[in-house]
Amino acid sequence: MIEARSVSKSYGPALVVDGVSVTIPKGGVTAVIGPNGAGKSTLLSMVSRLVGMDAGTVTVDGLDVSRTPGDVLARRLSILRQEQAVTVRLTVADLVAFGRYPHSKGRPTIEDEARVEAALAWLGLDELSGRFLDELSGGQRQRAFVAMVLCQDTDYVLLDEPLNNLDLKHAVGMMRLLRRAADELDKTVVVVLHDINFASCYADTILAMKNGRLAHQGPPAEIMRPEVLRDLYEIEVDVEEIGGKRIGLYFDARG
Repeated sequence: MIEARSVSKSYGPALVVDGVSVTIPKGGVTAVIGPNGAGKSTLLSMVSRLVGMDAGTVTVDGLDVSRTPGDVLARRLSILRQEQAVTVRLTVADLVAFGRYPHSKGRPTIEDEARVEAALAWLGLDELSGRFLDELSGGQRQRAFVAMVLCQDTDYVLLDEPLNNLDLKHAVGMMRLLRRAADELDKTVVVVLHDINFASCYADTILAMKNGRLAHQGPPAEIMRPEVLRDLYEIEVDVEEIGGKRIGLYFDARG
């Protein structure tokens, strides 16, 4: 499991994450939700050591992320950042192969090549493996990055707003893939989401952040309640049960 204890982060005078303590269970999908500026992405970045902490500790299965060698941590935990800057022209297969670097150190083995092929197949990218990333649609490109992360073959997979710039069809497809990764590949998936209904439908646990603090934590049934969502987003949200899932309705008919 992932344990954060009293972690804080400031950028200049702005306290972005304020003494957050949280335990993320092993297995399943954990969604991190909350308004803009709540500290969601910064918390995820501290857990993955992309951003240093000003205070507190984070451990992954007992390993202190601040002290664990990078190659050891990279075999235990992987992260897909919100924005992916690729400055060279890569094929899909080339990109996915980068996920094997913590294992191969740039000298891929037959096993590494098999892992790449398996990741491409699992994400339905076989026929696109030779295509360049700039030739793909947004949904295809995002699947390629997820394939790269899964190819890293870590127990913990962290994704920061993977639904950005995806239409409804591709967003649903992405959430189904992440749910399958947890269920079929035994991954612990932690995903930052803006859409509370995707969190409700696909997550086992929801962490709700506000003003840099952990405001609520629990299963969707506990978080998807009007009073909790009102406290979190400061708007009225009706909650209805549709198909066994609690869905938030926040359309303001008054305009």
